[in-house]
Amino acid sequence: MPFTLATWNINSVRLRETLVSRLLAEEAPDILCLQECKSPVEMIPLAQFQALGYRYMVARGQKGYNGVAILSKLPIVDGGDRDFAQLGHARHVSARLENGVTIHNCYVPAGGDLPDRDENVKFAQKLDYLTEMRDFFRWERPHRAILVGDLNIAPREDDVWDHKALLKIVSHTPVEVDHLDAVMEAGRWQDVTRNDIPEGRLYSWWSYRSPDWDGADKGRRLDHIWATPDISAAASGSRILRPVRGWQQPSDHVPVFATFDL
Repeated sequence: MPFTLATWNINSVRLRETLVSRLLAEEAPDILCLQECKSPVEMIPLAQFQALGYRYMVARGQKGYNGVAILSKLPIVDGGDRDFAQLGHARHVSARLENGVTIHNCYVPAGGDLPDRDENVKFAQKLDYLTEMRDFFRWERPHRAILVGDLNIAPREDDVWDHKALLKIVSHTPVEVDHLDAVMEAGRWQDVTRNDIPEGRLYSWWSYRSPDWDGADKGRRLDHIWATPDISAAASGSRILRPVRGWQQPSDHVPVFATFDL
């Protein structure tokens, strides 16, 4: 059964409800995973998405911050959530498809501005969050699973606009990359996007601070789609929808897509 999946940090699902609806209408992924919904679950505008064919939703939310949701045309059941690092944040939710595939939707903490765990509690929380993700996937080794989301780390040199300039900038520091690599190794996760597009610069985020994001093109690939080895070869068609960054009142992230034939 082929299905297309997308992940997108929407930066407020209620504020950008029309953008979500536009993406669903124009691109029609079978599954859309959203992060940073900034909404209690009961206030997510589900009726509008259901009208477009997305009858199913699994979500975790909180007022004004964080929040993750999985919208689907295909039947899904709630697979639970994990409060990694015990932050009390709505940052993870999972869902299961009828074919047995589990989807993990994650929103890793951004980590603040200073890459020092002793001086910056947000950076410490980010590293602790990743460490607990590692431990979870090490002891509960995933099978037939997909992990998506805003992981807030651009791991490769060609995932950022200037590797050397960003080595001391949160999201590309060696310690963060090492922590992310440990999560990947623990779950034997495969980077679906880079399996499909192995070479060249790829970005999924451009800062709001840039007055000319497109011209300056100082982006980072913070949004990811991973799969376990038993299904990673079934993935294809990866793409990042850069033009979405130019939509009216956009998120600073854009959707990342992949198709699975399972």
